[in-house]
Amino acid sequence: MEPSEVQNVGSDNKLTWYVLKVQTNRENSIRKSLERRILRDGLDEHFGQIIIPTEKIVETKGGKKKVREQKLYPGYIMIQMLLNDETWYLVRDTSGVGDFTGAAGKPHPMDDDEVERMLGLEQQKEDEPTKLKIEFRVGDVVKITTGPFETFEGEIDAIDETTGKVSVLIEIFGRPTPVELEYHEVERP
Repeated sequence: MEPSEVQNVGSDNKLTWYVLKVQTNRENSIRKSLERRILRDGLDEHFGQIIIPTEKIVETKGGKKKVREQKLYPGYIMIQMLLNDETWYLVRDTSGVGDFTGAAGKPHPMDDDEVERMLGLEQQKEDEPTKLKIEFRVGDVVKITTGPFETFEGEIDAIDETTGKVSVLIEIFGRPTPVELEYHEVERP
């Protein structure tokens, strides 16, 4: 794409959101590199936020809960910017950046509803309870590892990722009976 084609995109001096394709697993270092280059070149008034959408996941390993962030869209970064020749070249010449998303290499701004949804996710992240990473699915057969039903096997009936509870149907007196357990109290048989 020729620079003159870029000049007219987003020329209303309003910062717009774009999606960048970047190398997977390098999103954080690419974001820092972009921020350094923006400051070095004195173009900070042409750029807004640079976001890597994530969600918090709780994993249990060895009986200990660990919270980690998981990328919602690996290989993509959302960037708010005023698109002109200078900013386009700065972003495109940053190591690890593939291209802007859009048809035929022309930067295509995000729709307003997409931006609101993305920013809503970022703001809800702190209000929302952390999701747990539960390795099971409804219908999986599991074995109970602790408590009064230890060694019983049953089928997972329901999973609540926010509380970490699983409902397991076990057979008691010949009838399927639901038992609510913590997700770490069951394992694959």
